[in-house]
Amino acid sequence: MDPRDNPYVPGAGTPPPQLAGRHEVLERAEVALTRIQRRRPSKSLIVVGLRGVGKTVLLVRFQRQAEALGYQVALIEAHEGKRLPELVVPALRKLLLNLSITAAAGDKGRRALRVLRSFMGSVKISWNDLELGIDPLPGLADNQDLEQDLADLFVAVGEAAIERQTAVALCIDEMQYLNETEFSALIMAAHKVAQLNLPLVIVGAALPQVLALAGQSKSYAERLFDYPPVGRLADVDARLALSQPAEDADIRYEPAALDRIVAVTRGYPYFLQQWGYEVWNIASGSPITLSDVEVANTKAIAALDENFFRVRFERCTPSERRYMRALADLGEGAKKSGDVAERLGVKVTSIGPTRAKLIAKGMVYGPQHGETAFTVPLFDEYMRRVMPGDDWR
Repeated sequence: MDPRDNPYVPGAGTPPPQLAGRHEVLERAEVALTRIQRRRPSKSLIVVGLRGVGKTVLLVRFQRQAEALGYQVALIEAHEGKRLPELVVPALRKLLLNLSITAAAGDKGRRALRVLRSFMGSVKISWNDLELGIDPLPGLADNQDLEQDLADLFVAVGEAAIERQTAVALCIDEMQYLNETEFSALIMAAHKVAQLNLPLVIVGAALPQVLALAGQSKSYAERLFDYPPVGRLADVDARLALSQPAEDADIRYEPAALDRIVAVTRGYPYFLQQWGYEVWNIASGSPITLSDVEVANTKAIAALDENFFRVRFERCTPSERRYMRALADLGEGAKKSGDVAERLGVKVTSIGPTRAKLIAKGMVYGPQHGETAFTVPLFDEYMRRVMPGDDWR
């Protein structure tokens, strides 16, 4: 069929043509956003799941939900090598300027800009050309203590939002890259905002290790944040994600073809889009057949190896790759550290640093104490393809 009409979109954070199976989490976000806008207590929200389950897609939908309700929204992405203040300051600067440089601007908006200027001076970061053209406000957000200073800043932003009869949503992707100090500061800031009943909400997305990060931070993190899990789609939703975009173009699947794609992708949204994309380009017309899917399998796996798996593999050192290959040798799911060490032929105490580095890179996580699993679905299969045999040991 004509690839120019292909409805499927295998891409990081790209909204699929049919967002199936996510109604519940979207409704939870809508309720939280509406309650906070109405100055009623509600928790902030961090969706948690593996790579390829559509966390970023959901975060963008949360952003649109907030904007539709009249929120001022800042969307940022955490990543390795960049500190939380470096992410927050440019986003809040833009947001506060939108609140302040109008005829309706009041004292709270300008005050918040001064607090932001104080915060910029309190963290030891070179801001280059990022200027506000305003004096700092002494005594607020200038203590060089991230927990206290970020809380001061969020309070000032929330007060500016009240003055303009609006609300603020801070959307943060890849939250697992925040360190313990930064996550603790974010929790403290959310706590202060909640105590004062200010219209500011944090909406995030993260890999599962964020749960351990939250546990290591403030004890009341669970009272301030909901952590709805997102994972593979139920079979009925996986089929809908494939069939509905095709039906919208007057194309249908044979039932066996749908069954095969759902089985091979395990229902993970990113992989469903990849298989749908490949089989559309291969099929000659309607219906899409099981034989079309079998041909598409090879192309889809090759595309994932090149564009989805490989980029993550290449970020890892030789010793990290050997660890992951040993983990992959044990099969799908969480494995005990002792079993990984045994497969490597080393003592379990010697692999701790490598495991810690892989967790920091977002490659693996610990579902339970002493366990390790890949954050990327089907990565065990990729590791066996890219490092075949036993020469890796």
